Amino acid sequence: MGDIQKFGGDWTQEKLARVTKYLSAYTTALKNQPFNLIYIDAFAGTGYRNLDADDKNHQLFPDQVGEDAEAFHAGSAKIALQTEPRFAEYYFIETDPAKCTELEKLKLEFPDKAKDIHIVNMDANSAIQNACSRSWKKSSIRGVMFLDPFGMNVSWETIEAIAKTEAIDMWYLFPLGVGVNRLLKKDGNISPAWKKKLDDIFGSPEWENLFYKKEVVMNLFGEEEVTTKTSDFKQIADFFVKRMETIFAGVIKKPLPLCNSKNNPLYLLCFACGNKRGAGIALNIAGNILKGA
Repeated sequence: MGDIQKFGGDWTQEKLARVTKYLSAYTTALKNQPFNLIYIDAFAGTGYRNLDADDKNHQLFPDQVGEDAEAFHAGSAKIALQTEPRFAEYYFIETDPAKCTELEKLKLEFPDKAKDIHIVNMDANSAIQNACSRSWKKSSIRGVMFLDPFGMNVSWETIEAIAKTEAIDMWYLFPLGVGVNRLLKKDGNISPAWKKKLDDIFGSPEWENLFYKKEVVMNLFGEEEVTTKTSDFKQIADFFVKRMETIFAGVIKKPLPLCNSKNNPLYLLCFACGNKRGAGIALNIAGNILKGA
């Protein structure tokens, strides 16, 4: 994967450790500022996410099934609630009513924060876009959002809405290997439905020209146009980073690849911040954390 950062060992815990460090650094840095700090977990699950063996996404994203994936999707809600200095409010978004019921149990586990825990039973894209449509620029609210989707569930419209607030720092587990690269067929024979998914996640159809090469070749029957995939994981990652740079004040240029036990990349742990004044500090903290400092 070229010069993209990489690490070995227990990657499931590494991801959680990096998010933990940032949340603590974030609330510490802003504890004396006149801001109301909020945490938003956009795909909160149960707080201890377990994968349903019957999930409709499993056929498309089989790499997410198993012990690695279960550990990877666990713990972010609890991490936020355990962060000190604390956030003023916590928003856990989940579309499944049964999982929302499980999330309610966090109020019993953290009774001192119960009144500040908000369980939002909505589609994550709709909930985020609704929340971000308010006027944030003149408000005293600042926040951290964690996007931990199952599959390719985050639309570019949602990423744009987050950036437009100019008040939210975003951690995003971009589905590099489990989603995007799997849809990028080597021969370019991608169904309209999959093309739409790729357009939606990148917010542009430009990926098709960047990731594929078309050329005319001669065969036994004459000329033939052949489409060939030219992209690798690094090129996909670089393109997504460049897309984020068009809308955010600051973006980590080398997101952290998270691999499964076979060392195949599943996700990129990406970071972007919307506030211009705080971008330098945020990028410095996030960059050091992603490097393992």
